[in-house]
Amino acid sequence: MSKKGKKSKVPLTDEEQLLLFQQRLLAEEELSRKKERLLSQFLKDKLAKEEHNSALNLNKINTQWRAVLREVKTKELLKDIEILSQTFERVVDCKDSVIKSLAKDLSEAEEQYAHALRSHLHNIDRLLALQRCRLNLLEENYNMELETLTKEFETERKTIIDQHEKEIHYLQDVFMAMEQNYIDSEYESKLEFQSMWDDLKNKNIEEKHFLRLQLESVVEDLWRRFQDALKNYTDATEDRKIAFEALKLKDEKSSKDIETQMKRIQRLQDSILILKGKIMVHSRESEEQNQYIRDDKELVLIQLRKLKAQRTHVWEIAQENLVKLTLESNTALKVLTAIVDKGEKVLRLAEICRKLETEEEKVLPFYSSTLTPEELEEIEEITPEELTEELAKVIADYIGMDNFWKRYNKVKLEQLSLQQRRSQLLDINGKLREMLKRYLDGISVSDEVLSQLNPLFIVNYRSNLPQPLSKPTTQPGNKKSQPTYNVIEAAHVVSHIL
Repeated sequence: MSKKGKKSKVPLTDEEQLLLFQQRLLAEEELSRKKERLLSQFLKDKLAKEEHNSALNLNKINTQWRAVLREVKTKELLKDIEILSQTFERVVDCKDSVIKSLAKDLSEAEEQYAHALRSHLHNIDRLLALQRCRLNLLEENYNMELETLTKEFETERKTIIDQHEKEIHYLQDVFMAMEQNYIDSEYESKLEFQSMWDDLKNKNIEEKHFLRLQLESVVEDLWRRFQDALKNYTDATEDRKIAFEALKLKDEKSSKDIETQMKRIQRLQDSILILKGKIMVHSRESEEQNQYIRDDKELVLIQLRKLKAQRTHVWEIAQENLVKLTLESNTALKVLTAIVDKGEKVLRLAEICRKLETEEEKVLPFYSSTLTPEELEEIEEITPEELTEELAKVIADYIGMDNFWKRYNKVKLEQLSLQQRRSQLLDINGKLREMLKRYLDGISVSDEVLSQLNPLFIVNYRSNLPQPLSKPTTQPGNKKSQPTYNVIEAAHVVSHIL
C-alpha cells in the first residue's frame, strides 16, 4: 500500500499535465456537445409539436369559421333568392305590361307615320298636278293667242291681196274701156287730127316733152310699186303677168301712136289725172294699212316676247320652288328620322331605367312638389313686370318637362346619396379588413408578419412598435400599477436563435 501511495504522489511532468488538461477539455466539450444536441433535439421536437398544434388549431378555426360563414351565407342566399324571385315576377309582369304598351305605342306611331307620309305624298302629288295644270293652261292660252294672231294676220293678208287684185282688175277694165273708146273715137280723131295738126303741132311738142317727163316719173314710180307688189305674187299671177306684158307692148305701141295723136291724149288727160288721184289715194290707204299692219306685227312680237319671258320666268320660279320643296322635304325627313332615333333612344333608356325602378317608383312615378309654402307664395307674388313675354314663353315651353325634371332630380339625389353611402361602406370595409388582417397576423407566424410591425412580437421585453413618450400617470389612491408580463413562445425564440 505504501508503494502505491508513493507512486500516486509522484509529480507529473508538463507534458503529462498538458495531455491531462486536453483530455479534460475534450471530455467537457463532448459533454457540452451532448447537452447542446439534446437541447436542440428537444427544442426541435417542441417546435415541430407547436407547429403541428398551431396548424391543427388553425384548421379547426378555419373549418368552424367556414361552417358559420356557410350557414350565414346560405340564409342570406335563400333570403336573396326569395326576394329575387318575387322581384323577378314583378319585373316580368311590369315588363309584359311595358312591352304591350310599347307595342301599342309603336303600332300607333307607325300608323301616324304612315298617315303623315300618305298625306305628304298626296300634297306633293296635288302640287305637281296643280303645276302641270297651270303649265297646260298657260300653253293652251299661248297657243290660242298665237292661233288668233296668225288667223288675223292671214285674214288681213288675204284682204290686202284681194283688194290689190280688185284694183288691178279695175285698172285693167279701165284700160280696156279706154282702148275701146280709143277705137271708137279713132276715126273722129283722125279727122280732127288733120284739122288741128298744124295749130297744135308746136304746142303739142312742148306739152309732149313736159308730159313725157311727168309720165316717165309717174310710170317709173308706178312701175317700182308694181314690181314690189308683184314680187310676192309672181307664182300666183304668172298668167296675168304675161297678159300684162302683152298689154305693155300694146301700151308701147299706143305710146308711139300717142306721139302722132296728141289730141286724143289731151282729152284723156283729165281722166288720167282723175285715175292718178285715185291711185294716189289707194296707195296712201295701202301704205297706211301696211304701216298699221307693221305696227300690229311689232306689238304682237313684243307681246310674244313678253309672254315668252313670263313663261320662262314662271318656269324658273316653279323650278326653284320645286327644288326648295325637295330640299325642305329632305331636311324634314332628316329631322323626323333624328327625332325618331332620339325617341327610340329615349325608349331604350326608359326600359333600362324601368328595370331599376323600385316598387314605390312604379306605384308613384311622380312625387309632389318639394317647394315649401313660402317658396310657392314667393313664386305667386312675382309681378308681371318681372315676368316678361320671352320668359313667359320659355316657361310655357318647359311646363311639360316638370315631371321629367322631378324624376331626374330625384334620381340625381339618390345617385349622390348612394355615392356617399358607397364611400362610407368602403371606409368601413377597409377598417374591417385592417382589423381582420391585424387579428390574423396576431394569430399566425410567418416571415412577412415578423418583418412588419407587430404588437405581439416582443424580444428582450420590447416590441418592434415605435414606443411613444411615456408620461407619469398616477392612479387614485397613490397605488402603483401592477406590472404586465409578456409571454413568448419557444418557437419564436428558436427561430431567431438558430
